[in-house]
Amino acid sequence: MPSIVKDMSLAGVGRKQVEWALSFMPVFQVLYDEYGGSGKLSGVRVAACLHVTKETGVFIRLLHEMGAEVSLAASNPLSTQDSVAAYLANEGVNVYAWRGESDVEYFEMLNNALDINPHIVIDDGGDLHALIHSKRSDVVPGIIGGTEETTTGVIRLKAMEKKGVLRYPVIAVNDTPTKRLFDNKYGTGQSALDGLMRATSILIAGKRVVVAGYGYVGKGVAIRARGLGAKVIVTEVDPVKAIEAHLDGFEVMKMDDAVELGDIFITCTGMKNVIGKRHLERLRDGAILANAGHFNVEIDVDSLKRMAISVRRVRDYVDEYRFPDGRRVYLVGEGRLVNLVAGEGHPPDIMMNSFANQFFSLLYLLDNEGRLENKVYNVPSEVDERVARYTLRGWNIEIDELTPEQREYKESWLL
Repeated sequence: MPSIVKDMSLAGVGRKQVEWALSFMPVFQVLYDEYGGSGKLSGVRVAACLHVTKETGVFIRLLHEMGAEVSLAASNPLSTQDSVAAYLANEGVNVYAWRGESDVEYFEMLNNALDINPHIVIDDGGDLHALIHSKRSDVVPGIIGGTEETTTGVIRLKAMEKKGVLRYPVIAVNDTPTKRLFDNKYGTGQSALDGLMRATSILIAGKRVVVAGYGYVGKGVAIRARGLGAKVIVTEVDPVKAIEAHLDGFEVMKMDDAVELGDIFITCTGMKNVIGKRHLERLRDGAILANAGHFNVEIDVDSLKRMAISVRRVRDYVDEYRFPDGRRVYLVGEGRLVNLVAGEGHPPDIMMNSFANQFFSLLYLLDNEGRLENKVYNVPSEVDERVARYTLRGWNIEIDELTPEQREYKESWLL
């Protein structure tokens, strides 16, 4: 099926954006030199569900230049950069994505992406994998394997594996250090605050910012908010993470208590209704709600709509909900990923690590066709180290190496 994008006339702008991203992704500059035009992926069909950003454009264009037939759908209805979608479509990629898709259109586009009968499935959030297992089992026989980019998606896939319903091997790209540490912590930490500030234009310094969840994403958001001068409160359900947040110098409390103190709330958990009806009832006038998790379930938007006597859009991506008692609550980006709805997502310097892991995981799946079980696998350690070394080389950073004597000492149990 031909590509479905918003405006093909934006392709020229998209090309410039992808070229700009590539200039800050030295790892991919090396990969283009080593693999671009190699034909290594000739005959390989790849279906991808990713945020259609300029960084994604760098990754997808490389697969296309290597000979793969690629179909790309968006992993969020509001995260597509239409110019990048147009550019990739103009280059010959099958693109089914535009900013502002309805929920129905979103899943229609995922189905379109699967119509190429893929050998490899690349996903961000697990929706494409879930669709294959629930309604598109017709494509399963041709699938060699898949990858998954996010914490949320990996959780879903591991649940499928545990229930014995996973029908092909999947590599959990999210769980490897060069992705989870840099992307989740440093990428989301910067881009979530960037999206929030673009959407609201408010001063962060002096505000009480409540960060729900202290995983890698929550840590990054909390650190960046503190760096901007905020007074940061962390809420958690994990006792170990709560202790870590406390020892990192953040105030830790229940959300039930934080709702009466916070000026800004950023959810980073992947869990449903982290800010629920009982919390909404007690928010301070003027509280701002934003979500940095993959799905728009962390803030109970349905309850927010039912409780409000009026709703109006006061800025691009900011809706004001007014309650009967006169309080106003502001929701950013409809409760979807704030960094991609109101911003441009992670910096290219960060995404080169994530997509390099995707790239090498894809090659690993092809090289090991038929030898892997229907399980969720970690990125092979040699791949993770390779990505790290490519990154250091791209940033002109040199590190020490163990001497033969030190390697021998490391492997010995004798003093």
